[in-house]
Amino acid sequence: MILMVPLTLLLIAGHVLSAWAGQILRHIMTSFEDADTEETMTCLQITVYHPGQLQSRIFQSIRFYNREKLPSSEVVKFGRNSNICHYTFQDKQVSRVQFSLQLFKKFDSSVLSFEIKNMSKKTSLLVDNKELCYLNKIDLPYKCMVRFGEYQFLIEKEDGESLEFFETQFILSPRSLLQENNWPLQKPIPEYGVYSSCSTQNTSPTEMDENEL
Repeated sequence: MILMVPLTLLLIAGHVLSAWAGQILRHIMTSFEDADTEETMTCLQITVYHPGQLQSRIFQSIRFYNREKLPSSEVVKFGRNSNICHYTFQDKQVSRVQFSLQLFKKFDSSVLSFEIKNMSKKTSLLVDNKELCYLNKIDLPYKCMVRFGEYQFLIEKEDGESLEFFETQFILSPRSLLQENNWPLQKPIPEYGVYSSCSTQNTSPTEMDENEL
């Protein structure tokens, strides 16, 4: 037997469903409008290379191809000591802290900038063709080559809106970055225009004593 539903009940049910759907839609729109605007983050893309990276697993503690979110107040240190450094290299010839990156904002700019500082007493750091000795620092260009010993880092900055956080992303290169990018092999220029006694890129870093830093 087929039950006949009165037309008025169908109309009432349709009105109720329509009102319920309208309330849900209004709630979704209100939540969307009230939500905080999602800001893009400044990202440092760091492509790394070392001739012994496959045999020695120098970069085994670094997570490649994943973006990592860090607070803008973080001083990011690179080196051998995992208790001090955010990113470590499994290599006894690397200093406990090799170099660091720190964010700042210039007076005439709305975007974040980075400065790079050499934290090694034994090994100079090359930023493009600029030589940094111990505690020397320099503003990081949008794209540059950073080197010490046989390590090569191609660092590229992508600007974002957020002043609270930034991101890092590591990429492992299968071949020399100097050859792949046709980087000129120029004689390094010291930070203050005068050559010092710190070692150059042709000298491999020596292991530092644990009390030196």
